[in-house]
Amino acid sequence: MKLSRREALTLMGGTLATATLAKPAFSQNRKITVGALRFTSHSASFIALERGYFKEMGLDVELKFFQAATPMAVAIASGDVDFGVTAISGGLISLAEKGAVKVIGGVLSEENGIDGQKILVSDAAFKAGVTSPDKLDGKTFGMTTAGSSFHYMGSQIAAKEGVALKFKPLQKVGAIIGALKTGQIDAWSIVPHIAKPLAGSGAVHIIGSVSDYLPNYQVTTAFTSAKNAADEKQMVQDFIAAYAKGIADYNAAMVDGTLGDAGREEMVDLIHKYVYADKPREKAAKSIINGSMRLNPGAALNVQSIEQQLNWFKSEGLVKGDILLNTLLDTSFVKTL
Repeated sequence: MKLSRREALTLMGGTLATATLAKPAFSQNRKITVGALRFTSHSASFIALERGYFKEMGLDVELKFFQAATPMAVAIASGDVDFGVTAISGGLISLAEKGAVKVIGGVLSEENGIDGQKILVSDAAFKAGVTSPDKLDGKTFGMTTAGSSFHYMGSQIAAKEGVALKFKPLQKVGAIIGALKTGQIDAWSIVPHIAKPLAGSGAVHIIGSVSDYLPNYQVTTAFTSAKNAADEKQMVQDFIAAYAKGIADYNAAMVDGTLGDAGREEMVDLIHKYVYADKPREKAAKSIINGSMRLNPGAALNVQSIEQQLNWFKSEGLVKGDILLNTLLDTSFVKTL
């Protein structure tokens, strides 16, 4: 099912009417558009494009950048973007329930032994005694939208600590960062390449790790339209094959260190074209390196983690209670964990 942009926005609650989406790009010459965020966790897309892996598979890729997960899901549903990489959200699940999108693989995961997403608090909250997650009771936690991955992570942290959080939707990651630095919100959780520089500035403090609350959390997934998954299987397979090569290069250079210092520096140069591109290379490099988290080899999908997330969305009334896991997932393209 393909939704018009208006229908998709209506389904998502109409909050994204001003989102900028790409024009339809898919044609017989396999020109496609891939949605991305300017995060290191999206590096496989950058690598596959820069190193010609998409082209090897007959895909002429244009990247379209977004500032949050939900508008990317809208773009997939309306056919403006062919593939995306983002976290599971209530909006994404609702679009899947309407037959518009399918999750086809896994990308970023929390993994024991690898520094992952951090729990942050403002300097004001820290000085007021919020020095660990168990002290977050009654505090304000930033998120893009209700039903976002930030909402999910904050809720899981709160549940395990037995505290109550007040969630504040701010639509964009940049707005959350600004609100945290100025003390307009108390807490947030985010990937390390953003968390660590913020903490280094002194305006924000790290008080915990998401992995302590969500071990093996499938943070982001690859997804496409349900139409592509059903009717363009070869194209989807080609996308996954190219993307998986990007993942392998990233893990080797940035996580496992098997390519040595030279390989890591070459990878930093590539990523810097897309992440922190407005900063000098020497400043960006530290954040890019510090933000290295393993991407799922072969884009394998942690189905158990996705099921846990789906059950939470149902329990919170953020999606319909009768949505089945296979409504959201198409596991025919990758290995499952």
